[in-house]
Amino acid sequence: MIQTAYHNKWLKYLLMVIGSVICASGVCFFIVPMGLYNGGILGFCQLIRTGLLHFGMDFGTTDIAGILYYMANVPVFIYCYRKLGFKIVINSLLVTTVYTLAYSIIPVPTTPIVEDMLTSCILGGLLAGVGAGLYLTSGATGGGIDLIALMLAKAGSNMSVGKFAILINMVLYGICLLVFEPAIAIYSVIYSFVTSIVLDRLHQQNVTMQAMVFTRSDEEALSKAIMEKVYRGVTHWEGVGAYTNDQMHVLCICLSKYEIETLERVVREADPNAFIIVQEGVHVVGNYVKKIG
Repeated sequence: MIQTAYHNKWLKYLLMVIGSVICASGVCFFIVPMGLYNGGILGFCQLIRTGLLHFGMDFGTTDIAGILYYMANVPVFIYCYRKLGFKIVINSLLVTTVYTLAYSIIPVPTTPIVEDMLTSCILGGLLAGVGAGLYLTSGATGGGIDLIALMLAKAGSNMSVGKFAILINMVLYGICLLVFEPAIAIYSVIYSFVTSIVLDRLHQQNVTMQAMVFTRSDEEALSKAIMEKVYRGVTHWEGVGAYTNDQMHVLCICLSKYEIETLERVVREADPNAFIIVQEGVHVVGNYVKKIG
């Protein structure tokens, strides 16, 4: 069902909304009550919120950090529009808008739901990672440093999204370490680490796979269909079945986990009897395009 949704335009939008709400819920229910800090631009907005509260400003039950986060993203969206294109920016705008609304509306518990700091980090990280995995695989980002890093990568910079996020978070948690108790910075880092681990497992476009297709049909027509519908390169050679001694064609394709369903559909349409082997988590070096959505 999830795989089908990822290939349907409107269901993808629904998953973006659901993912944004789940992500915001994890932060509001388990991270904010513990006085911990998110990574990225939201983390800096939370620091500003804490500073404003320290100087006597009262915002009631609304966490002003969400509104500050949205305001900080406005110039990012405007600047990245020409660099990254309409689709990724408008999808990210939807996610950021829903996330901000959910973050601002969801009431933060006055007392922590879970008293143990480590358990809160794990639960918050699980929810945040699941939510981010849903909207990232659906073709959006959470705005902020994700969009900036994608723009830098497209401009030819050696700074990857991961490296850029680590650099920003090092500054953020360094400030937390100086301003607050060391435990605040340490558990905030643990929360971000758990979120990243869960996100990497769910974000299917980050999982590189190798597919081997064994078929007796026209390999040139099948290769063309794969390149046109999956948008991946194909290498093919001749093979011989050891048991039957029959000639067959072997096709090799590197692709993301997100694209496996499309590949299987294309192959089945050409040859319902084709034999497919899929290997997950292969390491690719060279001209391999990582797609956003």
